[in-house]
Amino acid sequence: MTKTKKLLTTSLAVVFLAGSLTLTGCGVSDEEIAQLNALRSEVSSLGTEVNSLKSEKTKLEREVAELEAKLAQCAKDKKATTKNLQSLGL
Repeated sequence: MTKTKKLLTTSLAVVFLAGSLTLTGCGVSDEEIAQLNALRSEVSSLGTEVNSLKSEKTKLEREVAELEAKLAQCAKDKKATTKNLQSLGL
């Protein structure tokens, strides 16, 4: 059991050392960080634009609904007027 435990501990130490050496060689350059920051800024800007456009879409949908309601009312009024004119014989 002690031999297995010692082998396991040694294996873990080797894996840890190899992993830390590998990660040290995979650093992120300043240029990559600048690109990442630029992309984050662009994503934020696009998110703001999306929210603005959604707000505008909601406003336009509301205006369309109001115009459709007015159009329906005009159609009702026209129908009633036509009926009244017919009853008057005009």
